[in-house]
Amino acid sequence: MDGSIQKKIKTIGLLVLFLISGLLNAQPISLFGDEIIPITLSGDLKELLNDRTGKPQFRPITISYLGEDSSLISIPIRSRTRGNFRRAKGNCTHPPLLLNFSKKNREGTIFNQQDRMKLVMPCRGDKYVLQEYYVYKLYNLISPKSFRAQLVELILDDPELNPRDKGPFFGILLEEEDQMAARNNSISIDKQLIRPEQTVRNDFLNMAVFQYMIGNTDWSVQYRQNIKLIAPDSSSRPVTVPYDFDHAGIVGAPYAKPAVELDMRSIRQRRYRGFCMDEMAGFDSVFLHFNELKEDIYSLYINSELLDKKYIRSTLKYLDDFYKTINDVRGARREFQYPCQAGGTGNVVIKGLGN
Repeated sequence: MDGSIQKKIKTIGLLVLFLISGLLNAQPISLFGDEIIPITLSGDLKELLNDRTGKPQFRPITISYLGEDSSLISIPIRSRTRGNFRRAKGNCTHPPLLLNFSKKNREGTIFNQQDRMKLVMPCRGDKYVLQEYYVYKLYNLISPKSFRAQLVELILDDPELNPRDKGPFFGILLEEEDQMAARNNSISIDKQLIRPEQTVRNDFLNMAVFQYMIGNTDWSVQYRQNIKLIAPDSSSRPVTVPYDFDHAGIVGAPYAKPAVELDMRSIRQRRYRGFCMDEMAGFDSVFLHFNELKEDIYSLYINSELLDKKYIRSTLKYLDDFYKTINDVRGARREFQYPCQAGGTGNVVIKGLGN
């Protein structure tokens, strides 16, 4: 049998299994719930996924899912690759994508309120996508001023792709930035030259302590690295909202490394990267907030039916170390006043790892 025909038969078989699974599990769906949404991307995906250098170009593709009545809903969209580190072919098998919906085509679909959504794709296996998804869920517990994430099961429908690249595998759809801002009665802020000290302090501290908790140093307010700013209006102090957590120690991606400027051993080593605060009393309400959420934070992992049991155990131990630190006076002072040390790297501002 001709090789191209075999590929087409395999692709059709995957789609049939995908649709049957959806029919058997059909139920009302909406974005940003706890249910996994099966989604198919179709079109010239090989050309799209191979766009790894230079300025990425938008290309027409189709996104499909099963509606509440089990009918197949297909939406023509435009998509392009995005990012730096994860876009590079030598780093990741699948680059992250930007999905651009037109207002006309998205009406009456689960994407009705979304304009340009980020889609996190597998880099070195989708278990790390799953582990990053749980970090988004963690920050949703910490603050409503956070990006909601939708776990999806993806199939890539293009006969030109290698079978191993078609899925099914996990991906993450991220809430569109302006929708996240509007949900918090705010607008997106594009001001440059914003320093951490110029943002809303309590929100910044919650965010910075969270980044410490998950072992993430790949962020910067000054360079807007993996940080978005929102505010009630353009004259108000902005709030810092984090995203892209694949370099966090709690995720454990095999390609993740701390920036050389930080002089750290590994991503599992924690490093507080907020600004210098001489008085630890400024952290009291923040530590209290994390302590009050401890049961919910642990339950997110303990009750997971998707995560590997070994990973859950190691994550709980990693969280144990965090809680031990914030509840120990000397330990907390040592870690969270690190940016005040003249010889340390707590105040080093980096452009980020380009992911």
